Amino acid sequence: MHSLSLSSSSPITVRSSAGASSSDLFFRNNNNSQLRFCGLRKEAFISTNAVVFKQLRPKMKVSASLSGNGTTPSKGFDYDLVIIGAGVGGHGAALHAVEKGLKTAIIEGDVVGGTCVNRGCVPSKALLAVSGRMRELQNEHHMKSFGLQVAAAGYDRQGVADHAENLATKIRNNLTNSLKSLGVDILTGVGTVVGPQKVKYGKVGGSETVITAKDIIIATGSVPFVPKGVEVDGKTVITSDHALKLETVPEWIVIVGSGYIGLEFSDVYTALGSEVTFVEALDQLMPGFDPEIGKLAQRVLINPRKIDYHTGVFATKITPAKDGKPVTIELIDAKTKEPKDTLEVDAALIATGRAPFTQGLGLENVNVETQRGFIPVDERMRVIDSKGKLVPHLYCIGDANGKMMLAHAASAQGISVVEQVSGKDHVLNHLSIPAACFTHPEISMVGLTEPQAREKAEKEGFEIGIAKTSFKANTKALAENEGEGIAKLIYRPDNGEILGVHIFGMHAADLIHEASNAIALGTRIQDIKYAVHAHPTLSEVIDELFKSAKVKTEVSSAVSEPVPV
Repeated sequence: MHSLSLSSSSPITVRSSAGASSSDLFFRNNNNSQLRFCGLRKEAFISTNAVVFKQLRPKMKVSASLSGNGTTPSKGFDYDLVIIGAGVGGHGAALHAVEKGLKTAIIEGDVVGGTCVNRGCVPSKALLAVSGRMRELQNEHHMKSFGLQVAAAGYDRQGVADHAENLATKIRNNLTNSLKSLGVDILTGVGTVVGPQKVKYGKVGGSETVITAKDIIIATGSVPFVPKGVEVDGKTVITSDHALKLETVPEWIVIVGSGYIGLEFSDVYTALGSEVTFVEALDQLMPGFDPEIGKLAQRVLINPRKIDYHTGVFATKITPAKDGKPVTIELIDAKTKEPKDTLEVDAALIATGRAPFTQGLGLENVNVETQRGFIPVDERMRVIDSKGKLVPHLYCIGDANGKMMLAHAASAQGISVVEQVSGKDHVLNHLSIPAACFTHPEISMVGLTEPQAREKAEKEGFEIGIAKTSFKANTKALAENEGEGIAKLIYRPDNGEILGVHIFGMHAADLIHEASNAIALGTRIQDIKYAVHAHPTLSEVIDELFKSAKVKTEVSSAVSEPVPV
């Protein structure tokens, strides 16, 4: 049984327990900018029939991405690259492959966009946009502080649900059109590896087609994990897939798991009027976050709202509402396994993480055995067989390999693989990949938590330093009356290496990237502290954070190569 939370190896991992803890117009000489939304490139947001303007700059050589998707594949193959799965990871890999001149095909058995676009980060952000506005309108004191008078706020449930669905549809269509416009072949059906450099695809029960490729990427993603003893009916006992449709707003809902998914949905439901009860297997809520950030977040996101919680318990049995009877949830003590309580509520959301979707891929044909459902890979995303040997020309990215279950991590892994198959070695530093929880206020993080950093310091024999800044000292935050929040820096005083940054506050998800890019580029604090930030902006929170760090040397030196995760 698994749940969504943080661990020392990645910002989001699957952990055992049943009750545990988420542009500019499209110019014709487009260079496939790295602008992302949940790992999506800007093509996802731009209609392919947009007006095209002529740019006032010298003509440049047309890239391979506009010359027909690598017109000639490697000798003896149908394609240079075949990707199984058209989620954010597969999409990012495909676009980068076209940039590199590779003849590319992508196989999708469901719909383009995968979990993120259709059942995850995209529609959930639409719901969270609504909850954020509802909270602001409902906060009379907040409104009066601006001199504003607002009548009682209300909402139309179907209108809110339509907003989420319409956004998912728009992004999905634009993703599909971007692949087509760049010449990527979209092959419909279930993809199966049938041997080295060979894949078949087709609809279940129908005819199948076999194709060959110099390289193959598996990018099949994940599905909601439902623990044993939980009966999901899709109406009163639901997963995040169902919750995003917002078919109902229950008066009282239990959320099993207090990780990213659970926290975000608690934000939505309480803003729309529901009472929420968390069921968490560990002894504290939000167990994967940096403890100091988690403690502050609980004080702001949990305690003042209509939320109560049970920690240190498993939900061993959940029965849907039926024949006038409510949803029943049986709880046992996580340690002693003794019966603890029985809850009777209107609905239950199972937010215990996600499980890799790797069945039926034909892995046995290349002697690969999954580990807890995940496909084993090395630091270059190369698939490892049951004997510990690399499977030539076969890669796995995203949730299916379990390294870091985030949409933008999948995209980054895909781009890294394409670099490799194009002849340039590339190893992705997972410790530089940020994560965010889009509550109000938001939470974001990159690198190590304080306990993880202290463990590393003790093991390797160095000291760590902690620096903090408050949103209460930031002019822009005060102008918005949003002074609640802190930023925390964990670093090495001896050499200025950034080990981790954690932010809780307004637009934390946007602010984290200066830190994540610094880690990725190996930038030291003694260098980045001289960067200039516009005033007054929220970015000055991070500026002050780096400036407040006490580094013992002013000498710059490149950060040593990170150990691949």
